[in-house]
Amino acid sequence: MPKLSLQHLNAIATEALTRAGASVEMARVTAAALVAAEAQGLASHGLARVPQYAGHLRHGRINGSAVPRVIRAKAAACLVDADAGLAFPACALAVEEAIARARACGAAFAGVTRSHHFGVAAYHLQAVAAAGMVGLAFGNSPAAMPAWGGRRPVFGTNPIAAVFPRRNQPPLSIDLSLSEVARGKLMVAAKANKPIPAGWALDKNGNPTTDPQAGLEGMMLPAGGVKGAMLAMVVELLCCALTGAAFGFEADSFFADAGNRPHIGQAFLVVDPAALAGVEVFEERMETLIATMLLDPEVRLPGVRRIELARRAEAEGIEVAATLLEQLEALALPA
Repeated sequence: MPKLSLQHLNAIATEALTRAGASVEMARVTAAALVAAEAQGLASHGLARVPQYAGHLRHGRINGSAVPRVIRAKAAACLVDADAGLAFPACALAVEEAIARARACGAAFAGVTRSHHFGVAAYHLQAVAAAGMVGLAFGNSPAAMPAWGGRRPVFGTNPIAAVFPRRNQPPLSIDLSLSEVARGKLMVAAKANKPIPAGWALDKNGNPTTDPQAGLEGMMLPAGGVKGAMLAMVVELLCCALTGAAFGFEADSFFADAGNRPHIGQAFLVVDPAALAGVEVFEERMETLIATMLLDPEVRLPGVRRIELARRAEAEGIEVAATLLEQLEALALPA
């Protein structure tokens, strides 16, 4: 497979999204997020999303000229309208607002409404960790999981992420979807024409399947059974009931070019350790827990592998499947 620099991939992805109808700024911010995901080994939220987003732009599912703005605010809370654009600029604004409000109030909550797929949830929390704060991110998505005991998709896979800054170390980063696996992994398997493990998905009739395409047309299974389904409901309410965004069952699938503007939501909670026990106590408690965990040599901290892969990708570039690279280059060519 060809190996390309992150800068080159950023340029191709930005050009592809711009030619599909995104503003230069929207394309730039989005491409940076997708290339960062690819660099961390998260292909399901990486460059494979460029053709998907381009299709949505061309079919009017995304407002390519959207400019996110704060439409409501009160002390430690605010609401950002993504204006039906790609999610990344709106999420960046929401996180910026949450950090500033947490500095003033000790903690802050920022919601995003009328949004789109927001990629790797933890990506949006990098600025929070850089500010020395604790962050939580939540996002809903088109319905892909049933309510517990149900037979129709109601909840999205609804990722949750958390970041905790560390003293003189990369932050501790935790990121998970509430389905057994992220739905994007089925997308990658379907493109590669490879089966998926049993226990990941059900077909549209509610039967277990190892066919990724049948799983995409059907439902994902929640992680941890009823507990995963309940957590997905919590995320749905945080991201939609508080923001006015669309529930997962109101948004058409991301895996088709045609459909409605999804108008889903995201939410970010930021906490300043200085407002509670204090920064020194927070750092000591963090390092005490981590040191205890690492007494067992088999333990690996969450996010460490992603950091290692990103550093290697920065130095050596990323291998990209020839078929995907051809797609990206074709999208980046003048019409």
